Amino acid sequence: MDYEIEEDKLGMTVTSGSVVLQKDTQNLIGISIGGGAPLCPCLYVVQVFDNTPASKEGSLAAGDEIVGVNGQSVKGRTKVEVARAIQSIKAEVTINYNKLHADPKQGKTLDIVLKKVKHRVVETMNSNTADALGLSRAILCNDGLVKKLEELENTGGMYQGLIDQTKRLLKATFDLSKSHKAFGEVFNCIGMREPQPAAGEAFTKFGEAHKNMEKFAIKMLKTVKPMISDLNTFLNKAVPDTRLTIKKYLDAKFEYLSYCLKVKEMDDEEYSYAALQEPLYRVETGNYEYRLVLRCRQEARTRFAKMRSDVLVKMELLDQKHVQDIVFQLQKFVTAMAKYHNDCHSVMKDAVVFPIEVDLSRGTFTYDMDNTFNDGEDDDGEEAVEEEGDDTGATRGDADTLSFGETGNLICTD
Repeated sequence: MDYEIEEDKLGMTVTSGSVVLQKDTQNLIGISIGGGAPLCPCLYVVQVFDNTPASKEGSLAAGDEIVGVNGQSVKGRTKVEVARAIQSIKAEVTINYNKLHADPKQGKTLDIVLKKVKHRVVETMNSNTADALGLSRAILCNDGLVKKLEELENTGGMYQGLIDQTKRLLKATFDLSKSHKAFGEVFNCIGMREPQPAAGEAFTKFGEAHKNMEKFAIKMLKTVKPMISDLNTFLNKAVPDTRLTIKKYLDAKFEYLSYCLKVKEMDDEEYSYAALQEPLYRVETGNYEYRLVLRCRQEARTRFAKMRSDVLVKMELLDQKHVQDIVFQLQKFVTAMAKYHNDCHSVMKDAVVFPIEVDLSRGTFTYDMDNTFNDGEDDDGEEAVEEEGDDTGATRGDADTLSFGETGNLICTD
């Protein structure tokens, strides 16, 4: 008893339409066809190839049913016969189709999710390891962009090292500038209190040189400090953003590979049933499940291609920025350090004031602000010197002697 099996559309809808396609120089419109007699009651688009008349026009998509060519019905014909009919038409061809309106979420089944997990696992494996675990490696594994991510991580580590070293250097320079400032204040104080004009001027000049060195250090710090901010921008913004983009790209790639694997499994299932000459329900009812997977694969491939293009552009721009920035920052750093050292050398070269000639007459180095030692205590002071001479072997007839009082004041005695 002959009867027609009702199509099982899985809740999807179709709408009719037609499109006129101009053939390319090779007499092709850029589609592959599946289904057809004797197993499937309909013919459908399996794939729309890139940069072809069909892809540029945009009306046809994977999973759409082909119902006619130039107004002639193709129902009950094989896919080979339909392909030859399209090739026999020159210049342009009119394709009548039923557009399949499918929700991609409907095709993202648990099987697809598990396949994505599998691809993530084998991504980091070599072929021998994958074979030993019984995992087949899919195309596009060991992607070059993943290796670029590793290079980017290494670059980020180098930037972190530069930041840490620069911070330590700036901290050491800042500590040195404080020492210069302290030296400058001490020598200026000595210069202001020194009663001899020549010695006072010499000490003051030496103190000013140290204060200028402190200013040079602060200026160098202000020049180099923005370098850390620029390196941090690359390290904490550019690298994480690129890492996130690559992760999104990998997710799109794994999803596309999962649909490719699903299509292959369904193809193998059809070939097995055809070899046994047994009917397959989904094929006899219009093969809508297979057509849904074809549509999902096409959309996943589109997302994957776009993400790959975006990642390639971003990685190229980031590499260029990395090379330009690191050269600029290092030149800026070296220039600032060279200027700091040259300025310090110049100011110290002009401040050559030693040896300073000081008249060691009485009271020359007596910077006694508390009046601890004064002229009224000359006799006691002399006695103290005499007593010390008994212990150390020095006599009053020796050369002039310098000593410090209890308050730390420098005292000159005869």
